[in-house]
Amino acid sequence: MYEIERADGVASEKAVLVRVILDGQSEGDDPLDEISGLAKTAGARVVSGLIQRRDVPDVTAYLGKGKVEELKSVVEHHDADVVIFDNDLAPSQTRNLEKAVGVKVLDRTELILDIFAGSARTYEARLAVELAQLEYSLPRLKRMWTHLSRIKAGIGMRGPGEKQIEEDRRLVEKRIHELRSELHAVERRKERLVASRSDRLTVSLVGYTNAGKSTLMNALTGAGVYAADKLFATLDTRTRKWMLPSWGPVLLSDTVGFIRDLPHGLIASFKATLEEARQADLLLHVADAGNPAVLDQISAVYEVLRELGIEEKDTLLVLNQIDRLADRSDLAPVLKRYPHAVPISARTREGLEKLHDAVSAAMSRSFADLDVETSVANGKLLAYLAAHGEILQRQYENDRVTIHVRIPQRHLGPLHQPGTSFRPHDPLLALPASTADDAAAGPIEEVA
Repeated sequence: MYEIERADGVASEKAVLVRVILDGQSEGDDPLDEISGLAKTAGARVVSGLIQRRDVPDVTAYLGKGKVEELKSVVEHHDADVVIFDNDLAPSQTRNLEKAVGVKVLDRTELILDIFAGSARTYEARLAVELAQLEYSLPRLKRMWTHLSRIKAGIGMRGPGEKQIEEDRRLVEKRIHELRSELHAVERRKERLVASRSDRLTVSLVGYTNAGKSTLMNALTGAGVYAADKLFATLDTRTRKWMLPSWGPVLLSDTVGFIRDLPHGLIASFKATLEEARQADLLLHVADAGNPAVLDQISAVYEVLRELGIEEKDTLLVLNQIDRLADRSDLAPVLKRYPHAVPISARTREGLEKLHDAVSAAMSRSFADLDVETSVANGKLLAYLAAHGEILQRQYENDRVTIHVRIPQRHLGPLHQPGTSFRPHDPLLALPASTADDAAAGPIEEVA
């Protein structure tokens, strides 16, 4: 039931999956489900699986000695080509396992890196993947990088009696340095690009891989971005205009999907790609409501957001793919933990109106709805309000103008100036207008 061929025609390898479940780890209904999906995406044909539960990993081979013998028998019985672990192995553990079972052994990180390498399309993504691969491979060198000899400096680089492995390591370190420099330049350009949109409202889609982020973006914007029912179908950030009903145009970005135990090197390498999420006004956290492990997946995404340093950003949880639920009552445990989550189906468009309302409400929390009074001659402030806010009404009296404006809280600073006053646009509040001096003495939230 696991068999699948790689779309590009590369011959599939027969794979045996292994997972060691350590004390305290969640295993779900099918402990091999996720690693099976990753193996399929990489182009493998899964022929068998093996699970072991341990308090701690074995230092020598991660598995216990008896389990290693069992794994060897399974590999021989199925004539398997590769063993794939749903764990991260030390280089010595990988070597010991390969010697014991007689075939190639990959761990979880190496498998994910292989998938990312196959999915990278843009220059930025390819740089990020190559950097992560080289940083992973550096302590695991087995004379595999001699093809990089064309980039070495030449005379004076090689010492007397130097081993090939030492030369290979130096070549890899040199390439890593080059990639980091190139990526740093990409990151600076990306930061400038995102900063140039500071006057536009931005929403970023984040979530577990294959939760339907790209499908949702297509449903909301008609962007026609690539969407497929497989893990890490796209690694590139795309930004499109979203006409949010009752609100207006906002910029919606789709980002790379997350996964449990996402390699740290990938997170660091994809900093530029994730800049959209870092700078967004609102995050839409898309989760697959039909996945039995949805609660674990939601927690995994929040863990990655914490690692990125953006866990405190305003976030709206979106439970996608409810059309795949045989019984809607299965949502109850998720909604009990996350009562403000919005259930939708991007494929059938069910619940999108509720999502529009929820996003509008979330946006409103970061905006101030104000009446700003200033001189008609204050052209600089009037232009600022028009550029950074939405002008809803103007009222002139003598040489003064009162402007009803909706503007992001972060753009309120220039309103604090002599000759300008502002107050919340709400007749029920009956608050006196705040002068610039009065407002400067208190927090901005007083005018929200």
